[in-house]
Amino acid sequence: MTIHGSLFTDFKEKDSQDPFSLQNKKLLRIDMRYGPVQAKTGSMVAYQGDVRFANKGSGGLGKMFKAAVTGEGVKMMECSGTGELFVADEAAEVQVMYLENDMVSVNGNNVLAFSSSIQWDIHRIQARGAAMTGGLYNVSLRGTGYVAVTTKGDPIALDVASSPTFADAQAVVLWTSGVSMDVRVDTGGLGSMIRGGTGELLQMAFGGQGYVLVQPCENVVDGGHQSGGNQQGPGGMLGQLLS
Repeated sequence: MTIHGSLFTDFKEKDSQDPFSLQNKKLLRIDMRYGPVQAKTGSMVAYQGDVRFANKGSGGLGKMFKAAVTGEGVKMMECSGTGELFVADEAAEVQVMYLENDMVSVNGNNVLAFSSSIQWDIHRIQARGAAMTGGLYNVSLRGTGYVAVTTKGDPIALDVASSPTFADAQAVVLWTSGVSMDVRVDTGGLGSMIRGGTGELLQMAFGGQGYVLVQPCENVVDGGHQSGGNQQGPGGMLGQLLS
């Protein structure tokens, strides 16, 4: 029997010499020739060759302690071997960047994969207004190598140096080094509060030099600015106030 149609040509694997390359907007191909990588636990959808997976959990005792205290964290697995690894996360869009001795601060839920040369840790966000939320925490990715994050829809990268920049805490995916963040309370005035409020009570205010990446969906969870509904530690209080 013969199969007719363009299915197997339209969606054939795309060859690439890059360590991280997009097969489409929602699927990342990792070339294992360049060494081990860290990937979000459970993100493997396929591989060709001999790829092995080791559960790294929250990434050591120090990170496990921080995750337990703050309610934040990201579970990673170490991927090593030969061949090609394909990873995705619930059909979210994948964004790839290359850090050269640089750093980004990422919501933990949006971390998909990164080179083993990238150092990562859970860090407290220094923000004056964060005291009222019990503290804010993100995942820092630092060093030289590839980083892949996910977004719900195509994001927008806002240059915070060009104008005062504000964003809904549940839509912020990451920001680059050189960017400062504070928490702004916007009640909309007494009349607005009496009518039930605007739904935009707590906002992230950004300044400094660099970019903040915002997705067109207000449901970022599990990182430094969580949505409500989960049992979280102090770091999740901003999400509870937003819910």
